[in-house]
Amino acid sequence: MHKVLLVDDQKLIRDGIKSLLGLSGKVEVVAECADGSTVVQACRLYQPEVILLDLSMPLMNGVQTLAALQQAGINTPVLILTTFDEHELVLKSISLGARGFLLKDVSLDTLVEAISTLAGGASWFAPNITERLLGNVRAGNSDFSMPAQLEPLTDKELQILQLMAAGYSNKEIATALYKSEGTVKNQCSAILSKLGVRDRTRAVLLALELGLIS
Repeated sequence: MHKVLLVDDQKLIRDGIKSLLGLSGKVEVVAECADGSTVVQACRLYQPEVILLDLSMPLMNGVQTLAALQQAGINTPVLILTTFDEHELVLKSISLGARGFLLKDVSLDTLVEAISTLAGGASWFAPNITERLLGNVRAGNSDFSMPAQLEPLTDKELQILQLMAAGYSNKEIATALYKSEGTVKNQCSAILSKLGVRDRTRAVLLALELGLIS
């Protein structure tokens, strides 16, 4: 039974998600928050395995909540639930450590599978949302830009980029590849430089767009 912290400003939505997850027999909502201001405290108190986080909330939205979690040193994986009229917020949330995102009209089976995936240490990026993110990038509806010319990535850099796309931190990549964290950090910086982007989110999106990773 996976323990989940549910963060959404609409009580009706929280009640609905909680009831559905209870029917699965695999997920338990151990705490609820109506905005991000109490999420750090709730994490410390209830020790959830996964946080289900809405992006658009009053007082403290999802992006601000992710920043607060990062500052507090809380590494609980975060699954973003979005209506997806906010692609820039999704980009920012990934850069702040969100490990997956889903539309709010997702099926119960998919939601449970995503929660289990994050609880197991991996990431979950729904293909339909990824395609729409890339669509916004292609249409120029974000500050993401394609470089005129790319410097080829080495096989090792492509391997690291694939792990970045899976949501691995530098420390986790270092463990997986038997390297020092400093070496991985330097290689990640080299990847960003070669791709002409300023953060990991844009590196992953560009790599997906160019077919460098799956």
